[in-house]
Amino acid sequence: MKEVTSQHVSLGEKVGYSLGDAAANLVFQMMMIFQLKFYTDVFGLDGAVAGSILMVASLAAIVVDPTVGILADRTNTRWGKFRPWMIWTAVPFCLFYVLAFYNPGIQDKATVATYATISYILLMTAYSFNNIPYTSLGGVMTSGIKERTSITTIRFIAVTIAQFVVQGMTLPLVDHFGKGSTPQHGWVCTIGLFAVVAFVFFIITFLVTRERIQPPPRQEINIMEDIKGTVSNMSWNAMALLTFVLFVTLSMWGSAMNFYFQYNVDQKALYDFLKMFSMVSDPDEAYSVGFSAFNTMGAVVQFFGVIFLSRYLANKYGKKKVFIVCLSLTAFFTALFYIPSPTDVSLLFVLNFFRSLSYAPTIPLLWAMIADVADHIEYENYRRATGFCFSGVVLALKLGLGMGGAITGIIISFFGYVAGGVSVQNESAMEGIRLVSSLLSAVLFGIGVLALCLYPITKEFNEQMQAELASRRRYAEEEEEFNQEINKN
Repeated sequence: MKEVTSQHVSLGEKVGYSLGDAAANLVFQMMMIFQLKFYTDVFGLDGAVAGSILMVASLAAIVVDPTVGILADRTNTRWGKFRPWMIWTAVPFCLFYVLAFYNPGIQDKATVATYATISYILLMTAYSFNNIPYTSLGGVMTSGIKERTSITTIRFIAVTIAQFVVQGMTLPLVDHFGKGSTPQHGWVCTIGLFAVVAFVFFIITFLVTRERIQPPPRQEINIMEDIKGTVSNMSWNAMALLTFVLFVTLSMWGSAMNFYFQYNVDQKALYDFLKMFSMVSDPDEAYSVGFSAFNTMGAVVQFFGVIFLSRYLANKYGKKKVFIVCLSLTAFFTALFYIPSPTDVSLLFVLNFFRSLSYAPTIPLLWAMIADVADHIEYENYRRATGFCFSGVVLALKLGLGMGGAITGIIISFFGYVAGGVSVQNESAMEGIRLVSSLLSAVLFGIGVLALCLYPITKEFNEQMQAELASRRRYAEEEEEFNQEINKN
């Protein structure tokens, strides 16, 4: 494969790359927000059983994800190491997405649980084979600090749009497609629509992106060295812990807020609030429209926060400092969700505004910092294992996603949640939902702040590291060209 030496990335390539994560988030946001509630209210599974399914599926990633990282690092095609996986995985990823939200009409709960477990494991496995090479691709498109921040900023603008679509439009689409039929028909049509869009986006990402950073020319294949160099790296451990905690928390909060809006919020107060903005005319639609409006507002705030704050703050103060401050504020505003009474609908939206604004600058920074980690491992060990580095972090993400869903399901089940889509829950169940939505999630965000304090790559150190790596790569290229000339002669 021809070495690409220019580190500049065109706007078109950045947008094309971002569509890959928009596609993945049409799936990921659905898993994070709706999967647990789909299992309890559509499949009719107990909350603890549903949460256990999510946990079992995420545990399978312990074997799958490192394997994918190793395979991706050792892939060599004329398209690169990571790009081909976009096209290889597009069909199975989208197919398993539909199957994970398809109710085959099985009545026996044990069989339903088995089907849900298998289909979710297949979806999570396909996610690994697609998303690990995708995130690794972002680490080899350029080594420029500002270019890398720009790529991740545009990427997460696309992610925020996907978040807006999934969180804001899923329930209305399910209601629309399910009218005159069944809710299950509405779910299948909605997921099918998202899957088709995702497939197209994956193909575009494959077509427009390029890989510019290659491993050192004389780097020998040594899996144990790759593993040792990665897991012993402090920056990698800090980011793996941060990613795990973040996605435990995001999964808990996203799943719990779905339950919160249906059972903890007074539906008449919610209807009256929405009616002031001419958003609803039927009281029965208060939950679906209200939860969608809540998510939509959060996504819009994050969208503008990513555009106007993330890149500016990161370039001025450094990614680490910005992440610590913004995540601390996110934890604070998350804890405040314990305060509103069932009728304090306006307060919920105000808190969501400030929570979303606080969290927005961190969204692009996570993956930009992980790309810096891949460079840090090369800087320390003179070996590059981008795929394995990212696979470990994606594993932490998936374990966090499964753990968050499991914790939510177990807690609400312990507090007495009744599955099956009943209209009213008891006071104990609502208190469990409230705790997960606020105080427990805030504490976990706080642990994420502590993980960031362990992360050693400051703005100043990153600039020094990138200069040293650029010097090494120039020397390696010159040496390679010299050796080729000698061989010709």
